[in-house]
Amino acid sequence: MTIPVPLDTDSVASAAGPAAGPDSVALGLRAVHRAASELRRGTPVLLRGAGEMLLVAAAETVGAQGLSTLAALGRTPPVLLLAPARAAAFAAFPPLRPVTEEAVVAFRLPPALFEPAALPGWVGERLDNNKRSQPVQPLWWLDPAGQHLLEVESRLVEFLGSRQGTPLEGKLMRVNCPQALALWSAEHAAFEAQAHSGWREHRPGAVRPVWQGQQGVFVELLPDSPDLRAEMAFESQMMRHCLGQFADRRSLAGGYGERYASACEGRRVRLFSYRTGADQPQPRITVSAEVKDDGRLAIDQLKGKQNRPPVERYRDEVLGFLNSLDTVEDTPPDAAGMGLVRLPGGWRPVSEVTDPADQLRLVQRHPALVRDLPNPSALVQWSVAARQPDLLQGLALAPAVACALAASRAVARHTGAGG
Repeated sequence: MTIPVPLDTDSVASAAGPAAGPDSVALGLRAVHRAASELRRGTPVLLRGAGEMLLVAAAETVGAQGLSTLAALGRTPPVLLLAPARAAAFAAFPPLRPVTEEAVVAFRLPPALFEPAALPGWVGERLDNNKRSQPVQPLWWLDPAGQHLLEVESRLVEFLGSRQGTPLEGKLMRVNCPQALALWSAEHAAFEAQAHSGWREHRPGAVRPVWQGQQGVFVELLPDSPDLRAEMAFESQMMRHCLGQFADRRSLAGGYGERYASACEGRRVRLFSYRTGADQPQPRITVSAEVKDDGRLAIDQLKGKQNRPPVERYRDEVLGFLNSLDTVEDTPPDAAGMGLVRLPGGWRPVSEVTDPADQLRLVQRHPALVRDLPNPSALVQWSVAARQPDLLQGLALAPAVACALAASRAVARHTGAGG
C-alpha cells in the first residue's frame, strides 16, 4: 500500500487568508482535484495543513492489510466517513445530534475489521465467476434484527425453555429448527383442543387492577399469589395460547407454563391481562414484560387470542397502558404490528411520528413502518431504499430518491434483458 503526497503542493489549506494570491488558490484546487483522482484509482492520499495531517483512502479499496497500515500510521484509530444518505443504510444517528444533508458522519471501526477471520474456501469459489462450472443458487442475507426472524427465534426459545427438567432436555442437540418448530405448532394446536376439554375458573385473588381504560381494565397477575398458576391456566384457556399450558394439568407444573410461571415467581417477568366486561371480565390481550436490572420493563409479547395481534379497537387502551409503565426504549414486533412504537418521549402511534430523527431510528428496526409514517424524511427514504426499496412503492418520494430508484430499476431491467 503506497501513500503518495502531491508533489506540486506544500499544503492543502482548509481556508485561504485574505492576502492569498491566485497562485496559492490554483495550487490548492489542483491538489484537491489530484487527491480526488487518486482516491478514485484506489490510492490513499495524505492531506496536510495547519499542523495536522489526514490520511484518506476510499473504503471500497481498503482491505484488512490496508486498515492495519492506516492504523499503524495514524495517531488516532481510523474512522469511516460517510454522507448521511449512505450512513442511514446501516446505522441510526445519535438522537441528540442533528444531521443535515451536508454533514459527514464518522463511524468508529470495530477491531475485528483489522484482523478478519478467514473465509471458508467454498465462499471464494462460489463468488468467483471464473471458477463456476455450473449455475448456482443465489446467496441470501438474513437480517438478524428482522421481525420474522425474531418471531421464529421467540418460538424456538419458548419451545426449548419448556423442555427444561424433562427427558427431552438431554436430547435437544439432536433436534433441528424445523423439527422444533413443527413440535411447537403441533403442541399449540393441541392446546386449543384441550381448552375445550376442561374448564378453569377465574381466581380474583391472583390479580390486581393496574390501569383502568374506557372499555376495560389491565390487571397484573400477582407473583406471590398461591393461585398464580391457576390464573395463568385460566388466561390460556380463554386466550388459547401457551402462557398457562402446563405439562401436568393437575399440579400445574412443567411445559410452557412452567417457563412463564417460574420467571414471574422469580420477579424476572411481569404478566398483565387486559379484560373487558362488568360481571365476568374476559381476557382480551396478554402482555409479558421482562424486568431489567434497573427495574424498568422491556415489553416482550403483546398477544391477542391465539397469539394473533390484538384487535384494532383496543389500540388506544394498549397505548394508554404502555405509557403508564416505566419501559425501556425498545419496540417489540407485536407492538409495531399494532402501529405503536416506543420513542424517547414515550409510546406513540406510528401515524404521529413526525420528527425526522425519530422516524430514522424507527425504520432502522422496522423498515415496513415507513408506509405508516407521515411525510417520511429524505434520510428515512434513503435508509429504506438501501435495504427494501419495494416498501417505497406508491409513496411520495424526494426527487433524488425517486431518481435513484428509477435508475436502479432501469439497470435491473437492462441486466435481465442482457442475461
